[in-house]
Amino acid sequence: MTTTATTATRSSAQLIRAEAPVLAHNYHPLPVVVARAEGSWVEDVEGRRYLDMLAGYSALNFGHRHPALVDAAHRQLDLVTLTSRAFHSDRLAGFAERLAGLTGLDMVLPMNTGAEAVETAVKVARKWAYEVKGVAPDRATIVVADGNFHGRTTTIVSFSTDGTARSGFGPFTPGFRVVPYDDLAALEAAIDETTAAVLIEPIQGEAGVLIPGDGYLTGVRELTRRTGCLFIADEIQSGLGRTGRTLAVDHESVVPDVLLLGKALGGGIVPVSAVVARREVLGVLRPGEHGSTFGGNPLAAAVGSAVLDLLETGEYQRRAAGLGAVLDRGLAEIARAGGAVTAYRARGLWAGVDVDPALGTGRQISERLLAEGVLVKDTHGSTIRLAPPLTITEEELDAALAALRKVLA
Repeated sequence: MTTTATTATRSSAQLIRAEAPVLAHNYHPLPVVVARAEGSWVEDVEGRRYLDMLAGYSALNFGHRHPALVDAAHRQLDLVTLTSRAFHSDRLAGFAERLAGLTGLDMVLPMNTGAEAVETAVKVARKWAYEVKGVAPDRATIVVADGNFHGRTTTIVSFSTDGTARSGFGPFTPGFRVVPYDDLAALEAAIDETTAAVLIEPIQGEAGVLIPGDGYLTGVRELTRRTGCLFIADEIQSGLGRTGRTLAVDHESVVPDVLLLGKALGGGIVPVSAVVARREVLGVLRPGEHGSTFGGNPLAAAVGSAVLDLLETGEYQRRAAGLGAVLDRGLAEIARAGGAVTAYRARGLWAGVDVDPALGTGRQISERLLAEGVLVKDTHGSTIRLAPPLTITEEELDAALAALRKVLA
């Protein structure tokens, strides 16, 4: 990759300073200005290259500018990009059929962002509770897990336990009960006749890649079936190959009632999300009760279909499993070498690494890795997340682990 003359005329520092007066705060980006990207690598405006070990929080599971995905987008751009859902498009039905087939469910409602998918699932679960389960009007409840991250809309932060996400945004939407993650007894105690659904992440990403104990997902499935409520699995970050299987719930052969997908579904090119569910559940929606102008647009359906082409080969799931073992071994070696890493959790090409706070915050560790040419992002405290593209090579993964070893020495 070479830097273009246009981007090279202003340095990273100049561009970051220029952002300050005009961009409102939401994220706290690292001090790097990306101008180009390909595969597992990005390049800044000065021509420095960095190994991307974040992959857009799993949106870039197939790397930057995967040729098949870019080609699908280019071809669709020459035809039609948007009809709105006021009309049918020739790309949507095929995409939906294939996505339902991949997940083993019946119906698909395409949206754009992950938060939209979660909001849609909340509405659908409540509607189902009233029309199918027989919950009294406006009494439906949804049980969620402590440490959850499902987005930052007003309803979603109403059941967040992250003070930063909640503070200053009330009053909050009622109807949610929070229980400890990976605790089936607490979950069972929270379910009653008003419970519409249990909404959980099979692996909690923002919380630090927290992986529940063996049997937890199976237990959630059995409990929700027995008590007559829905199991909604938020696989927006964990799904589509990240953990070495197509879905994280596949590790326990569990099929939820409702599955939430996003991020990687758009291949890092366009925002694509989807609610995938049993017909009895999504079938409660009638025309006009929910909508999205851009949801399921032809460009999104074309790119999403190309993503399904990649997943249906099984290649990326196998890569995540095989290279995930390399990542696990490398982190285990670093943890054994001394007290720098106090704990880590890994499944497939996804890991949360807890660093001794005496060595720095997660932000500081991320900045030191940036100086070594590796991009990661911190989460709570001194935890960093590793989630490279599934296209990464073993040599590139070893280089990232060597950089981590160096900054923790």
